[in-house]
Amino acid sequence: MTAAGKIPHVVGVLTADQVAQTARSIAVMQQADGSIPWTTGAHVDVWNHVEAAMGLLAAGDVQAAERAYDWVSEVQRSDGSWPSSWENGAITNDRGDSNFCAYFAVGLWHHWLIRHDLDVVRRHWPTVRAGLDWVVELQHPFGGIAWTVVDDLSLLTGNSSIYQSLRAGVALAELMGEPQPDWELAGGRLGHAVRHHRDLFADKSTFSMDWYYPVLGGAVRDVDAHDLLSTRWDDFVVPGLGTRCVDTNPWVTGAETCELVMALDAIGDHERALRLFTDMQMLRADDGGYWTGWVYADPAVRNENPDVFWPQEHTTFTAGAVILAADALGETHGGSTPGSGIMRGTSLAPDFPELALECGCSPLPVR
Repeated sequence: MTAAGKIPHVVGVLTADQVAQTARSIAVMQQADGSIPWTTGAHVDVWNHVEAAMGLLAAGDVQAAERAYDWVSEVQRSDGSWPSSWENGAITNDRGDSNFCAYFAVGLWHHWLIRHDLDVVRRHWPTVRAGLDWVVELQHPFGGIAWTVVDDLSLLTGNSSIYQSLRAGVALAELMGEPQPDWELAGGRLGHAVRHHRDLFADKSTFSMDWYYPVLGGAVRDVDAHDLLSTRWDDFVVPGLGTRCVDTNPWVTGAETCELVMALDAIGDHERALRLFTDMQMLRADDGGYWTGWVYADPAVRNENPDVFWPQEHTTFTAGAVILAADALGETHGGSTPGSGIMRGTSLAPDFPELALECGCSPLPVR
């Protein structure tokens, strides 16, 4: 059980028992070394592994979550980075992804919020510190952070997530009594870039994540967040089904839908968040796992293209996102853990001031 002795639930949508069952669907796919693949036999990456572990922790499986976090520290490289993927214990892509390498800060801060176990934080703090030090070295003058050491482009989704990771990292640094002013400076520049220079990031606008992640990561809030989500709502949200992964295909996905749910929850739009969370339960399987997505038919070609779950897999990152979304909504619509505000940012370090900008802009107040 969690520190609060309560498993998240959303009244009328998902019970605590169902959330616990979803956590078990993740745990049965956890490998002997503690790593959590996308699905049985698939690859592992640090970001989705941490997301799944956060879901395990929120649902009360502390042992499995801590095994997952021990694995993260064990496989970190000496420069602070991680490979992008492994399969069956072997590295399949050894290039370090800046977003992947930052996200453990969010997972460890989430653990602190729920468990208040200082020994766990102390054990993994050097891992977080080395990872974020590696990440901020990749920052461009405009404020964006390069995807990898060799890929100079900056990704808006990844950078929006890194913004949240830096706030979690600074919160951990304060807890450890080790201030990290370089992270705060990098965070201020990064937040400015996400708010005011989105045109300088690589164009991935066909993906829904590039639309909502500036809100989910916390760099864009208040009226600007509402305005941003209104710009492409009709492009990505399919009433009664959920959120499309890309705007070109009739495919709604559970993880993207739950992330949008958490973005809406973060800005107080609980009605639409609850509606989307309810809609995406059509992806729930009998064992508590979740299908990755659903291809919905165009009525004009229904006979040639019937509705179908696709891919034919239950994914751990989808299940993790479901649990975290249930925890976020549970604060107002059921029951939640002390970590339910992790995506709202209410428990993170404050937004970073815009200082020493190198993009040519004058510093602007952060809303």
